[in-house]
Amino acid sequence: MNVTDPMLQPAEHLDEPRLVVESGVAARIAALVVPVLHDLDLRLVRVKLSGQDGTTVQIMCERADGTMDVDACEVASQALSPVLDVADLVPQAYRLEVSSPGIDRPLVRVSDFVRAIGHEARLELSQPVAGRRRFRCWIEAVEPRDVRINRIDAGADDEAILSLPLDMISEARLVLTDALIRATLRGAKGKEPLPEDAASPSRKPATKSKAKPIRPSGVQSELRAAKRAERRPSAVLRDASSKSARLKGD
Repeated sequence: MNVTDPMLQPAEHLDEPRLVVESGVAARIAALVVPVLHDLDLRLVRVKLSGQDGTTVQIMCERADGTMDVDACEVASQALSPVLDVADLVPQAYRLEVSSPGIDRPLVRVSDFVRAIGHEARLELSQPVAGRRRFRCWIEAVEPRDVRINRIDAGADDEAILSLPLDMISEARLVLTDALIRATLRGAKGKEPLPEDAASPSRKPATKSKAKPIRPSGVQSELRAAKRAERRPSAVLRDASSKSARLKGD
């Protein structure tokens, strides 16, 4: 489980670049929120727009060491909400969700892959390697330009051990397994809260009073104002300008 090249061990810092980035509106939101998070000693993991149950803008963020907690999510939400409202990048009313990456986190930086060595992951590439673009695998090692994997989904005639170029990875995330949960709990021993607040795949934000191991963390805030051209004067405008972040229960 050691990194093949000991010189590769990345300095985990706020400015470590991401390998996987957004496109379209999500990319514009990412560019806007990165400096705000940086001022809070946080870094962006991912921006995702979802249309389920109304439009949701999900912003995953973390400290440079990969940890996150509900209080930090709340602070980030309070800082990001007015900035996003003024920028008006989303044309319809939406809900802002700020959360930790969770245990089964997206892998977006070299340091994420280093910490994921020995664990199960799902990877998707921008171009095929060995005739495939999607892999279910164990992360074996991280090399200067590649990640070495041991394929779980390899057939009898397939090569199990492959090196995939890091710059070709378009999507990657850990798979929530018992081994991953145990490793996270061991790493969290003696710390409160747990790293990444031991979030589950559901990503539903937890309240401070219910922040327990193997429960998700995050905070949501309602952004009820539509784009400026459709805003009504007086009461509606006052309502939009007075919104504030709040924690939601499961």
